[in-house]
Amino acid sequence: MNQPIIEINDLNFTYERQRVLEHINMTVEQGSFVGLVGPNGSGKTTLLKCLLGLLKPQQGDIRLFGQPIQKFKNWHEIGFVSQKANSFNTGFPASVFEVVSSGLTSKLGLFKFMGPKDRKNVADAIEAVGLAKFAKRNIGELSGGQQQRAFIARAIVSNPKLLILDEPTVGVDAQTVQNFYEMLTHLNKDLGITLILVTHDIGTITDKVSHVACINKHLHFHGNAREFELLKDDEMSEFYGHSLHVLTHDHSH
Repeated sequence: MNQPIIEINDLNFTYERQRVLEHINMTVEQGSFVGLVGPNGSGKTTLLKCLLGLLKPQQGDIRLFGQPIQKFKNWHEIGFVSQKANSFNTGFPASVFEVVSSGLTSKLGLFKFMGPKDRKNVADAIEAVGLAKFAKRNIGELSGGQQQRAFIARAIVSNPKLLILDEPTVGVDAQTVQNFYEMLTHLNKDLGITLILVTHDIGTITDKVSHVACINKHLHFHGNAREFELLKDDEMSEFYGHSLHVLTHDHSH
C-alpha cells in the first residue's frame, strides 16, 4: 500500500450557517489519479480550499504528507490549477517560459535569479506538457487549451508531489480535452505526480482516473474507477439529487 498523501477525517464546513461539507472521510494515496465529481454547489471547491489551507474547517482534521495541515510548510509540494486560469489576461506581455518561471517564486523568493538548474526545471515542465516549441511565444498567442497547459507547467515547475486541478477543461474543445487527459496521464504515470481532478465530465474520466470520489455535501462514493462504473443509475441519481440522464439525453416532457 502506498503512502497516504491526503488524510481527511470527519471534516465539516459551514458557510454562514449553511452546512456545505458533512462528515467527510477520505484518503488519497501516493500515485493515484482521483476524479472528484459532484453537482454544482456540492462542496467540491470548498473541499479543495480546505486542502490548500485557504479555508479552515469548523470540525475535523486534514493531514498532508503525514503532517497536520496546521503544521504543514512545504506548500511547493502541492501544485494548483484553477478554472480561472482560462480567463487569463491574454494581452499580458509574457512568454510561455516567463509564465512557467513564475511558478518558482514560492521556492526561490520574489527577487532571486534563476540558476541553470531552475531554467532546466522550467524547460522540463514546458516539455512535459507538450509546449516545447512554444516556449518563446507570447502566452496571449496560444489557444485556450495551450494556455491551460502552460498553467499546468507553471504548477508543476517546482516538482510538486500532488497536483490539484479545478475543472481545467471548461471551455476547451473535445479534441483538446482528449490530448489534455493524455498529458495528465503522462504526469501521473511517468512523472509519478498524484492528481486530483475536479470535473463534470463523468462519462469520459472513468477510463483515465484510478479512483473516483463523488461528493454532494457528504462523500457518497470513494473507490476505484471500475467500482464507480458498476454503480446503477438510481444509485448515481441518489448521489446527485436528480437523474443523471439530464446530462446526456434530451429530457422533453
